[in-house]
Amino acid sequence: MDRIAALRTIEEALSKYEADDITFPELEREVQGILRTYATAFDEETTAYRASGDPSADGLVVVASSRTDAREQIEELLADPAGTTFDIEPAE
Repeated sequence: MDRIAALRTIEEALSKYEADDITFPELEREVQGILRTYATAFDEETTAYRASGDPSADGLVVVASSRTDAREQIEELLADPAGTTFDIEPAE
């Protein structure tokens, strides 16, 4: 997916939301999916990874070249990474 296609797809999602064809949570999921697709297609050596575990990390998604890199990126986002336990899995 190139940048123009990503922007058009986001515009379509916003139009559906404005027309009450989708809810806000549906809009969020759709836009997140578009951004993940764009980011991983932009650099084919990367993957979107999602954290699961402690509430402060659960659901965080980063784009990284490895699980180790993803873990490091997520730890940088946390206020107290030393006290947080979480797993890393490729995001779907």
